[in-house]
Amino acid sequence: MGVIIGLLTAMVCVAGGFWAMGGHIMVVWQPFEFIIVGGAAIGAFIVANPARVVMDTAGAVRDALFAREPRQEDYLSLLGLLFALVRELRSKPRNEVEHHLDRPDQSEIFKAYPRVARDQELTLFICDYVRLILVGNARPYEIEALMEEEIATHRGDKLKVYFALMNMADGLPALGIVAAILGIVKAMGALDQSPALLGSLIGAALVGTFTGILVSYSVVAPLANKVKATREAQARVFIIVKQTLLAFMNGALPQIAVEHGRKAITAAYRPTIDEVENATITGAPRSESALREAA
Repeated sequence: MGVIIGLLTAMVCVAGGFWAMGGHIMVVWQPFEFIIVGGAAIGAFIVANPARVVMDTAGAVRDALFAREPRQEDYLSLLGLLFALVRELRSKPRNEVEHHLDRPDQSEIFKAYPRVARDQELTLFICDYVRLILVGNARPYEIEALMEEEIATHRGDKLKVYFALMNMADGLPALGIVAAILGIVKAMGALDQSPALLGSLIGAALVGTFTGILVSYSVVAPLANKVKATREAQARVFIIVKQTLLAFMNGALPQIAVEHGRKAITAAYRPTIDEVENATITGAPRSESALREAA
């Protein structure tokens, strides 16, 4: 919602300021200039980026517009799941724990935390590293290095949309100049016409430059930064898993291992120790309907 409000504020203030100082809003309405700038930007975007990044852009922008990033309830669910898994590792034989890892969709632990289970990438990440711990041959520092490499790869993949949008933002002012030059070329062909007509043609040409600069700095670049912030917040859950499992591998009790994970949560959404304890040690998993009501 904040992104939508910000974009509307920028557009209303620009249009309102132009109107307040005596400008005619309809003069700015030059659809063919918009087509030139927008079409060139979109075409260059498709050429410059792999199909996977182009397709991922819609989802990234949607997540940014609606601020789809983990909240406190999501972090509590994740910590609850991790606590249940490391407790199983500590107290149950290997074959019983493997059942949860081989078929997480049928695992009672994962079913109890649907917010985590819905994220297939996160679920796979958890299962892979719990399985490595279960094997017992890997050293903690080896697991840590492997986790960091995978998280860095995951983060890099998710931020490709950000870099693609920033490249588009950098190019839009120049594409606006291209549209303006085409408009000037058209105006040059009307030098024998009246000054009023010639002035309108030159004004229409300048709308191309205006459009490229405005869209670059007021729409695409801010949206790219919002995509980056959202994707980084979504990747934070992998850090929490890493800290929790590494603490357990180094000998921490399940409740202490979960505390290591809690400390990796951003301060804005970090639950208190008591809230984590109620959600993991002494409390039962909350139902999906209760989670929706809390959100």
